[in-house]
Amino acid sequence: MSIRPEQPAPLSRRGPRPLLLHLNLAWMRSSASIAGSPNWNNVWPTSNEPNPPPPDPEALAALFATVSQQDRDLIAGIAAYRASPYTRDMADPPTIWAESETRLLDYGGTGPSILFVPSLINRAYILDLMPEASMLRWLAAHGSHPYLLDWGWPAEIERHFTLTDYIAGRLERAIAAIPGPIILTGYCMGGLLALAAAQRNPDKITALALLATPWDFHADNEEQARTLGRSLAMLEPMMNFSGTLPIDALQTIFTMIDPFGVGEKYRSFASLDKSSARAKRFVAMEDWLADGVPLAAPVARETLGGWYGDNTPARLAWRVAGMPINPASISIPCFAAAPARDKLVPPVSVRPLATSLPFCTYLEPAAGHIGMIAGTNAQNALWQPFADWLQQL
Repeated sequence: MSIRPEQPAPLSRRGPRPLLLHLNLAWMRSSASIAGSPNWNNVWPTSNEPNPPPPDPEALAALFATVSQQDRDLIAGIAAYRASPYTRDMADPPTIWAESETRLLDYGGTGPSILFVPSLINRAYILDLMPEASMLRWLAAHGSHPYLLDWGWPAEIERHFTLTDYIAGRLERAIAAIPGPIILTGYCMGGLLALAAAQRNPDKITALALLATPWDFHADNEEQARTLGRSLAMLEPMMNFSGTLPIDALQTIFTMIDPFGVGEKYRSFASLDKSSARAKRFVAMEDWLADGVPLAAPVARETLGGWYGDNTPARLAWRVAGMPINPASISIPCFAAAPARDKLVPPVSVRPLATSLPFCTYLEPAAGHIGMIAGTNAQNALWQPFADWLQQL
């Protein structure tokens, strides 16, 4: 197995990334909790309250104790994560096709060929995270033949790629490398890439599965999505410098969708038995989150400006190699799963896509964006329902 030097490991972990942002957000939340207390308002009265009641010393002391404990729990959780002895040591399956740093991995098994297409901004191994948290190995043992497209790190040539280059070029060449018909499956951003490829290759793709795949980017919070689109102007200098949108910039964008979520989960981790299976799964997931991939600048412009800013997919204005991508034109069996607790891709963004697909089985499991794929309940939430759908095909 090739281990890249940037892959997280004990004593060299950089998560949660970017750390300074998460610490500042925790400080802001603590400050807001104190400033918002009625007793604190009594200490610093406003002009509207000329004769405020005296502060309650015990209430103030309890407030400071609560806030201080939350901050200590956060630091303890981050420290415990960084000191965890866990390292991912899964051996990669055989590579049957490669182009630049992109690899097509063959997980074996008997049954229909399923090509999994991950996002361009996260490592592909979330689908093969741990021996007990590998959707691909589980499917290979339960009547399927999965393949995984590992996009790899964008080298010089990929830094000039558009979405058309990725979909009509590299993805379609990977599809051609697999003999026979294929069930195409995309996760998150990879679902949109898979959707476009399925529309373009109706003779090769016999079914399509979309896992936590956004479509209507304005359905949940239109102003927030438009703000992400407008952020491109601020991001252009760093993209012009490196040809990519860097990892920490991407992580900052995702953090703003749920600013205090990282703090909450690290506080919870502080109280876990660090030798438990749940704690090891947490460390594995956080390592994967910190092990991101920069995004080619042309793709960043298309996705942030087009998908988020202009909502081009839902408006049927997104084009790949000149072809408008329209789910209504896809007449093969489809499967769409939208985790009910997904804050990154809320179900309200996915439902219009599932409705537009003529033959779609829709699932909304009680899980989060990552938990549906690799969480402790992933088998019940997604793996088994997905396998049942495959059997029905």
